[in-house]
Amino acid sequence: MKTDLAKILTVSGQRGLFQYIAQARHGIIAESLSDKKRVVFDAKSRITTLADIAIYTQREELKLQEVFLSLQKVLEGGVAPSSKSSDQELKALFEKAVPDYDADRFYVSHMKKVVDWYNELLTYASLDFEPEEQEEESKDEA
Repeated sequence: MKTDLAKILTVSGQRGLFQYIAQARHGIIAESLSDKKRVVFDAKSRITTLADIAIYTQREELKLQEVFLSLQKVLEGGVAPSSKSSDQELKALFEKAVPDYDADRFYVSHMKKVVDWYNELLTYASLDFEPEEQEEESKDEA
């Protein structure tokens, strides 16, 4: 099963990741990746798809999908350190996975979110992603 990051959501104030299920009358219906409970988020909820998130590097912004693939390569498909790990351990991991990350704009708090998301995708979904070209073509057709 391939994971489409455009359908994986993070919601401000909520723990974990959600999968988009359907449009509701006044918001969206999403399902928690971890416990499969369905939730309705209203229009006031701050919802972001993982496909829309990128991290700052010295040259450009790097899409989260590329960061996940780099982490997977460095970790050899294993689990990332916990977000409760030391700041030095997280920085060392990202220096290996994304050596040119911008330390002035990509903080340890961001690293903690990324490793949490990576581990949640590894556990409950897949790090085999839908190709971006396909996603962009389907958007162009719509």
